[in-house]
Amino acid sequence: MLKGIHHAAIICSDYDKSRRFYVSVLGLEIVAENYRAERQSYKLDLKLPDGSQIELFSFPSRPARPSYPEARGLRHLAFAVSSIAKAVDRLQAHGVAVEPVRVDEYTGKKYTFFNDPDDLPLELYEQ
Repeated sequence: MLKGIHHAAIICSDYDKSRRFYVSVLGLEIVAENYRAERQSYKLDLKLPDGSQIELFSFPSRPARPSYPEARGLRHLAFAVSSIAKAVDRLQAHGVAVEPVRVDEYTGKKYTFFNDPDDLPLELYEQ
């Protein structure tokens, strides 16, 4: 029935800051960008190399979503990378704090976490 993940939707507090982060720092491709005046909201469609997408929304005065410690709901969004070292270097070159790299005890693969401008937890997972 399911073929894959089409997109993940993210609501940000500062559209320009988050747009720069996802496009310039993470390198996602812009598919479409629209301002919806009736909602006072931007919607930015971003594409990853595998075709999956992130929808970045801005809505005025949205409450923060609790992320830590282990709040109920979506825990984090993970991105596949071919080299964790290169991805970490790129993030750090843009001033993004990255947790120490860990090794998955079941798969032996390397992974680490970092946050977007709204403190949404994001993961890099080496394939």
